[in-house]
Amino acid sequence: MKVLHVVTAFPRHDADVITPWLGRLLLGLRERGLEVEVLAPAYRGGGATEWRGIPVRRFRYAPARLETLTHDETVPDRLRSQPAYLALLPAYLLGGSLASIKAGSSAPPDVVHVHWPVPHAWFGGLARASSGGTTAVVSSFYSVEIRWIERRLGWAVPFLRWSIEMSDAVTAISSATASAVARYTTREVPVIPFSAAVSGFAPDSSTTTGRAPRRDGSFRLLFVGRLVERKGIHILIRALARVRERVDATLTVIGEGPEVAALEAEAVRVGVEASVRFAGRVDETTLSEAYRASDLFILPAVVDRKGDTEGLGVVLLEALEFGLPVIASDIGGIPDIVRHRETGLLVPPGDAAALAGAILESMENRAETRERARRGRAHARGRFALPGVVDRLTGCYEQAIAARRGEASDRSGPTPETAPEPTR
Repeated sequence: MKVLHVVTAFPRHDADVITPWLGRLLLGLRERGLEVEVLAPAYRGGGATEWRGIPVRRFRYAPARLETLTHDETVPDRLRSQPAYLALLPAYLLGGSLASIKAGSSAPPDVVHVHWPVPHAWFGGLARASSGGTTAVVSSFYSVEIRWIERRLGWAVPFLRWSIEMSDAVTAISSATASAVARYTTREVPVIPFSAAVSGFAPDSSTTTGRAPRRDGSFRLLFVGRLVERKGIHILIRALARVRERVDATLTVIGEGPEVAALEAEAVRVGVEASVRFAGRVDETTLSEAYRASDLFILPAVVDRKGDTEGLGVVLLEALEFGLPVIASDIGGIPDIVRHRETGLLVPPGDAAALAGAILESMENRAETRERARRGRAHARGRFALPGVVDRLTGCYEQAIAARRGEASDRSGPTPETAPEPTR
């Protein structure tokens, strides 16, 4: 089975850490025997045309110095911060359209898997049409595209409906996203999440039995992710100030993003700048060490000004795999992973006082916290492990292919073997 993945961003070189969960998924599909390719926009005129043995088709849409609409940050974030990039959208659509037609006509894939269907469903439709109608289209929704349309681009709702109905199969990354998609269709929308991005982890005693309290009584908090508004890191910094009124706690923030200067200023404003370390982007080995060295992982997501929030929260799966207890906001797709008081603690988004209370509770009730981490790890491995995700996605591809080829057969009429005898 040959599958072409249409994406907004994909690693620009082998060591690029962008969309690691997507890269791991594609490697898992390839290990299962699927032939996997990627269609993605170029970045500054280039980008890897192969990533760990996976072919990558890069389409051009502007002079090299301007090809930064994607990769550095999400397209909605880029357009909001620099509206001039709107001028690139027609060229982006044209470049992607031509590449999709070529992909569908030259060596047609069995499936085009469209990630972020607004606007990429258009590319999937063109690839299918240029294949003669035999290529199936599978569209996966992540929630940001739906919220963006509902809050900012109401005129695009017809395209959203079309992108759902034209697909041979539709999936959602979380239960919350599936519910959002269901507002626009009566068809089934199965939830197929993604697995943790950090791989190659071997459990040891520190992760299977829980972390022992430090002799100095300190407590280490960890956040991993893009430093953007929807992650709610400013809420975590404010919560840390409250926590430090009672106990010694520090916070490590791993990741890059446009909010770093504002977050550093917020740490100074609330008086915790000496207790917060902004580590920036790190490699996988350093990230693994940070998970092992921490006591509690926090994902304080909020709804940002464009209406976006966490579609799932893959970093929570990583933390749980390392046996790290988690606290997160009760929002978006997070409750699929964090079940309150079962696999972690949930707090209202944007509530620094509630977050501080949850952190203190976790510190004061170590046995319960360790037990939640143990259950969380089992839940993550049961529902979000890569082999199971690959199984579900492969099954979705097979169903989409069967539906598409059945429809194509119906349109083409009887085959020579089954054509009725002419009437005499």
